[in-house]
Amino acid sequence: MRPARLTASFAPRPVALLATCAALALCSALAPLPGRAFAQGIGTSLVPAPDFVAPGATFEVDLEIPVADTTFNGFHAVIGYDPAALTFVPPSPASAALGCLMNGGCSAACGSVFHIWQAAGDSITVDLSLLCDQVQLSGPGQVYRLNFIASDSAQVTYVTTRRVSFYDAGIGVSPGATADSRIVIGSPAAVGGSSAPLAWRVAAIPNPSHGAVALAVTAPADGEQVLDVLDLSGRVVRHLSGGWRPRGARSLTWDGRGADGSRLPAAVYLVRLRAGGNVAATRVTLLP
Repeated sequence: MRPARLTASFAPRPVALLATCAALALCSALAPLPGRAFAQGIGTSLVPAPDFVAPGATFEVDLEIPVADTTFNGFHAVIGYDPAALTFVPPSPASAALGCLMNGGCSAACGSVFHIWQAAGDSITVDLSLLCDQVQLSGPGQVYRLNFIASDSAQVTYVTTRRVSFYDAGIGVSPGATADSRIVIGSPAAVGGSSAPLAWRVAAIPNPSHGAVALAVTAPADGEQVLDVLDLSGRVVRHLSGGWRPRGARSLTWDGRGADGSRLPAAVYLVRLRAGGNVAATRVTLLP
């Protein structure tokens, strides 16, 4: 497959692209300058981490920066997967793969980008840089979105970050910690869990949010339910509710605060519902 190239509103030829970059003094965002020092690292995570998907289902995996960190305006990433378990779905249009940090949905980005992606047999390589004058980004937030189709057979598989490098005006930002995404295809019973059907859901609105988030919980059966907020290291930072609940939908609000009542730092968090052997989760991005 030939790599896709785009900007938000135009797809210049390489000569025109270089001229555009030079005019904006942004060519250096595409590669590190020789002899320049590396800045502090940027950590990344692939979300969901983990999640259940139905056999044959199409689902998203997002490359995210979970916490506010060093600024950047471009990155190079290689994301790996097992083609026996997952089929990569090319973005259409290509701009659909841009995360909200890169397309301006949750940042000051202008929406004009240099974007190349290329799919190999078991990986996707991405180069993405802003063509925005004097604009720098920092987390938390989503930088890229990938779509996959799950296999028809129940199994556990992983989407992994094989390589990621960030750049800030020509200075390479040394990579921080990375977190891979564990995907369970099929019901929990197929991988040693409960035999209950997968119909448990948690949704959050608005997301991203500067403050309170409304949570909608759907349960297909009566029983004990525990709803917690976790950071991406798996640590519970807030217990929201617990106890016996009837089947059906309910709603509640998370105020964006931790167990001690203080506002949590800007970052990506998981709101997780546990009910017996069933688990459902959604990610919530808290903005500064």
